[in-house]
Amino acid sequence: MTATPPSLTPEDRAKLNALHGRLSALALRNIGYPCNQVFDYSELFRFLQFSLNNVGDPFTGSNYRLNTHEFEREVMEEFARLTRAPEDDWWGYVTGGGTEGNMYGLYVARELHPEGICYFSEDTHYSVAKILRLQHTRSIMIKSTPDGSMDCADLRETLRIHRDVPPIIFANIGSTMKGASDDLAAMRAILDELAITSAYIHADAALSGIILPFVKKPQPWNFADGADSISISGHKLLGCPLPCGVVLARRKNVDRIARSIEYVGVLDTTIAGSRSAITPLMLWYRLKSLGHEGIAQIVQRSLQLADYAITQLQARGIKAWRHTHSITVVFPRPPESMMKKWIIAPKKDIGHIITLPHVTESVIDEFASDFTDALKTQTKAKS
Repeated sequence: MTATPPSLTPEDRAKLNALHGRLSALALRNIGYPCNQVFDYSELFRFLQFSLNNVGDPFTGSNYRLNTHEFEREVMEEFARLTRAPEDDWWGYVTGGGTEGNMYGLYVARELHPEGICYFSEDTHYSVAKILRLQHTRSIMIKSTPDGSMDCADLRETLRIHRDVPPIIFANIGSTMKGASDDLAAMRAILDELAITSAYIHADAALSGIILPFVKKPQPWNFADGADSISISGHKLLGCPLPCGVVLARRKNVDRIARSIEYVGVLDTTIAGSRSAITPLMLWYRLKSLGHEGIAQIVQRSLQLADYAITQLQARGIKAWRHTHSITVVFPRPPESMMKKWIIAPKKDIGHIITLPHVTESVIDEFASDFTDALKTQTKAKS
């Protein structure tokens, strides 16, 4: 197939070139958001000539055969292994990102428990409250401890008060700002203690879900530890030019909500209708080209960089810390002048950097030096 060569004016072409230059300069300064910049998908560029669409359930086929469902199934089988999904009782698909994955988990939970109450901590991603409003799900925010994890004492007391209503617990496995993981084992113990037998736990493992399978003694977080559904981002630690992710859930629960759609010849089990067929291909390519050893190396390198960042910041008198198995390095909120050069995600009185492979030692050194200079300038301005 051939296409008409693009015809742009010199002004339009200059505009594209300027955008490329700006993004090239910014990419290595993007240290506050979890997007690995180190990847190469050039081998897949040839597939951009097709109008691909992964509409529908990747496990049942579709009338629209220009798809990558076969590759999507392999991606999901790998993530099922990584999350210790129950054999022959799991289902999942490649999403447009973490928010869609969380929406799917909460959608399944709401369909199973229409009168249920969702419990989430104050450190939960902002999109969750929005999802709950869209789905008209009752909810109660639970306190967080200072380290960013859900306060299980507050959860227990709140569940006790509402123990006649099925709970839907939204657990953070690596919270947005502090990288904290909520304790799934403690949550299940509370449910058992209160004799609550009808409950649902969704785990938002956007960043940590691809870290914890590759470390020793990970905290409880997966299906074997009590999760009913799990959402993981694909463009974060693995790295991808397009936002994407995966969501997995217990098949027996998904079967309760499936609907057959004759028009496209699919089961309607996903949130979106038309879905990207390129991102499943990219995730497949990344998983295959890296292998377990390659992913493990990225994880270990990122953890080493996190420790290096803490050492460099602390050496300059800046309090910095991280959770076990987390690559989110937390510190006091930097002066506003830092935001002009560095892409950082501050919230209230803290900031953080996320030490993915593009955040090298030299980048960390430069950031730490700039942080020190900015604090000195700020102190002089106040005196």
